[in-house]
Amino acid sequence: MTITEAAPSPQTQAWTPRLWGVLAVLCAVLFLDGLDVSMVGVALPSIGDELGLSTTSLQWIVNGYVLGYGALLLLGGRTADLLGRRHVFLIALGVFAVASLVGGLVDDGTLLIATRFIKGLAAAFTAPTALSILTTTFHEGPARNRALSVFSVFGASGYSSGLILGGLLTSFGWRWTFLIPVPLALGALAAGIVLIPRDRPAAGGGHDLIGAATLTTGMLLAVYTVVSAPDRGWLDPVTLASAVVAVALLAGFFITEKRVRHPLIRLGILRTGTVVRANLSMIALFGSYLSFQFMMTLYLQNVLGWTPLRMALALLPAGLLVAFGSPFVGRLIDRYGTPRLLISSMTSLLLGYAWFLLTAGNTPHYVVTILPTMLLLGGGFAFGFSSITAQATQGIADSEQGLASGLVQTSGQVGAALVLAVLTALIAGDTTAPATDFSQFHPGVNLVTGVALIGLLLNLVPLLARRRTPAV
Repeated sequence: MTITEAAPSPQTQAWTPRLWGVLAVLCAVLFLDGLDVSMVGVALPSIGDELGLSTTSLQWIVNGYVLGYGALLLLGGRTADLLGRRHVFLIALGVFAVASLVGGLVDDGTLLIATRFIKGLAAAFTAPTALSILTTTFHEGPARNRALSVFSVFGASGYSSGLILGGLLTSFGWRWTFLIPVPLALGALAAGIVLIPRDRPAAGGGHDLIGAATLTTGMLLAVYTVVSAPDRGWLDPVTLASAVVAVALLAGFFITEKRVRHPLIRLGILRTGTVVRANLSMIALFGSYLSFQFMMTLYLQNVLGWTPLRMALALLPAGLLVAFGSPFVGRLIDRYGTPRLLISSMTSLLLGYAWFLLTAGNTPHYVVTILPTMLLLGGGFAFGFSSITAQATQGIADSEQGLASGLVQTSGQVGAALVLAVLTALIAGDTTAPATDFSQFHPGVNLVTGVALIGLLLNLVPLLARRRTPAV
C-alpha cells in the first residue's frame, strides 16, 4: 500500500489503516518530546540537590535541550527535504534513544547538560521531519487540520503524562525520568521502520553548514551572556565581549543566508505576513509558558516544599485542557481561520499571567491563583499550537514544508531559550539566601506577561487594521 503526497481533491482523502499508522508513529514522537520535557522539569529540584546545581545551572538542563533543538531545527528540516524524510527521521530517533540512556547514567552536571544538548540535536531532526511527513501526507485543508489536531493532542498528552510520571519517578530517583524515554523511543523506531513509506530526496540542493554553525554558536553565546551577566556584571568586559560576539555571529547568520547558494532559510519566506506572525506567536507561546513552568517548579518544590508528585498534579490541569481541547481546534480553524484563533490564544495566555500577578501576593493560593492560571494557560496553548502550525505551513510548497515546519518550531525553541535566560537572570537573585516566598519570582511573572501581551498585539493590530481599511 502506498501513501501519495498529493491529490486533486483533499476533501476526499481516505483515512486508511496505513495512514492512521503513520500518524500514530508521528504522534508517538511528539508524545515522547512532551513527556521528556515535563518529566525533566519536575525533576529539576531533585537534580539540583543531588548534583549541587544552582538555579543558573538548572536552567541549562532546560536550555541545553531547547538550544540544541532550536538551533538545528532548520538544518533538520532542510536535511529531511534533501536526504529523505523517512531516512532522517529514523536515524535521529535512534540517536535520541541513546542520548536518553546516557543522560540517565552520568553523575556530573556538565555531562548531564551535554547529553541534554545532544538529545536536543536529535530532536531537531525528528520534530520538523515528523511535521513535514504529516503535512506532505495529509492534504492541505480539513484532512491536514484534523491530523494536526490529533498531533497536538499527543503532544499535550505527553506533557500531561510526563508531569505525573515525573512526579512518581522522581520519588524513586530523578534518573528514571531520563531512562523511561529509551524503550518508548525504540518502540517508535521499530514501528516507523515498518509503517513510514519511503520518499524521494529532493532532486538538488545542499546544506548550509555555515549558517547552522553561526546560528547555533550565536544563540548559545547569547544565552550564556544573559544568564552569566547578573553575577559577572552587565558592564564587565567579558559580558560585553560575549554580547558583541553573539550579535556578530547572529548578524553573520543572516548575511550568510543572503549569499549562500542553498540557505538554511530562504528569507523570501518571511515576506509573507501570516508566516511571520505565526513564528512570532510561537515565540510568545513557548517562551512565556516554558519559563512560567520553570519558575513554578522551583517555587512549589524549593520554597513551599511540595513533593514532585504534588507539584505535578498542581500543573496538570493545563496539560489536560490541551489534550481534551486540541481535537476541536481543527474544526475551529476551518470555520473561523487561524488569525482569530491566534488572538484567542494570546488573550488567554495574557489573562492567565495577569490573573497570577493580581492575586498571587507573596504566597499564591492554589484554588484562587494557581488553578485559574493553569486553566487559562492550557486554553491558550490548546488554541495556539495547532493554529500557529497551520498558519505557518499554509500555502507552502511540499518541497519547502520541511523549511516551514523547522522555522516555526525553531522560533518556539529559540524564543523559549531566550525568554528563559532573561527570566533566570531576573529571579536568580542572591544564591546564598534562598527564596522564602514568591516575591523573588515576581519579576519573572512580569516578564512572561509582557511577552504574552506582545504576542497578542502582533496578531490583533493587523486584524483591526484590515477591518478599518475601506473596500475599494
